[in-house]
Parts: sequence; C-alpha cells; structure tokens
Amino acid sequence: MIEPSLSGTRLDPYYHVCAFFNSRDEEYDVLCPFFKDGLDGGEKAIHIVDPALVQDHLSRLIAHGIDTTACLSRAQLQVLPWDEAYLYGGAFDQDRMLAMVEAACDQGRADGFPRLRIMGNMGWALSGTPGSEQLIEYEARVNEVLARSRQPAICVYDIAQVSGTIMMDILRSHPLTLLNGVVHENPFYTPPDILLPQLRVRATQRASLSARTAGSH
Repeated sequence: MIEPSLSGTRLDPYYHVCAFFNSRDEEYDVLCPFFKDGLDGGEKAIHIVDPALVQDHLSRLIAHGIDTTACLSRAQLQVLPWDEAYLYGGAFDQDRMLAMVEAACDQGRADGFPRLRIMGNMGWALSGTPGSEQLIEYEARVNEVLARSRQPAICVYDIAQVSGTIMMDILRSHPLTLLNGVVHENPFYTPPDILLPQLRVRATQRASLSARTAGSH
C-alpha cells in the first residue's frame, strides 16, 4: 500500500498534521487533492465539519472533482457535523473521541478499505465550548492511535482564530504542520510521553490557583 502524501510530502511515520489556513478557498485548494487521491485509491474518508457548513463542504468537494454522491452511497465518504463527533452529547470528551477514532480505523479495515483518511475542522475548540480545555491533551494522545494504525488525520485551524498561546500548544502536539500550502516536520513537536505530564502539571496548577482565588472572596 502506497503511503499517503500531502502537498507532495509523505506523512509517514507520523500521520498527524495541524493545517493552518487563511481562508476556506485556500483550505480546499490544498486539501482536496489529498482527499481525491485517497478516494480514487479506494480508501475511506471521514470529514468532521461545522454543522452549518456541511452542504458547502460537499459543494466544494464536487467543485474539485470528487463524486460525492457515489462516495456517500457506498459509505466510502462520511461527512459528520462536529456535534456528532467532537461534541457528541454537547461537550468534548477526549476519551470518547479517542475511542471513536480507534473504532473508525478498525471499522474501515473491517469494511475492506485499505486506509482511512480523517479530516477534522477544529473551529469548535476555539470558542470556549465545554470540554475544549481537553483539546491539547487529546491532540497529544491521538498521535499514538494514528501512528499505530497508520491512518492519517488532518486537524484544520483557521489561523485568524488561533491565539499565540494556543498556537504553541497546537504545534507541540502535532509532529507535522501545514502552512502556506507546505508540509513541514514540526521542530516544536513534543512526544506524548513528555508533553502529557507537562499538561497535567499545568492543569493541576490552574485548578489550585482557581481554588485559592475562589477562597479569597
């Protein structure tokens, strides 16, 4: 099986990409060849998008030469609104989402697809959604799932929505980054066995500070 590539760069052995875009036009111009390559090769795709933009997403895939009707009819393409994936039940739960990714990878293989390509729009995580404080820990943990199953995933971020602080955390949790249409091996990437303890210490410190602040009133 040929290893997947994005913008001319092979994704193995990492498979997990944070992709930053300045516009939706740029996003689809860069990603649709990756989507089409997988679908044309008989692979499965799961796209998780803003519920308000499901039809727009499908229209843009069609405009880039993807036969969405055929792909949807044979369950080769699934387009999920993010409230049926990341925010199922009204809040983000990293353990549930990790289990969903693992189950999707297993199901894809059981259904006879040689590979699953996942794309998730992460706009939900940048607006204070319940559970979004778990985002970076999830992004770190999912690396192990993707590397083990050899399934690529692209996390799409609107660069205008990302603050400097969250940008560094996103970079630390993704081994590959896509910016200005080019994939780079990310020098800021921190392996999960190092990053996760740091994140948990930071969460404990924040909880302690919050408790002290509340007790002072």
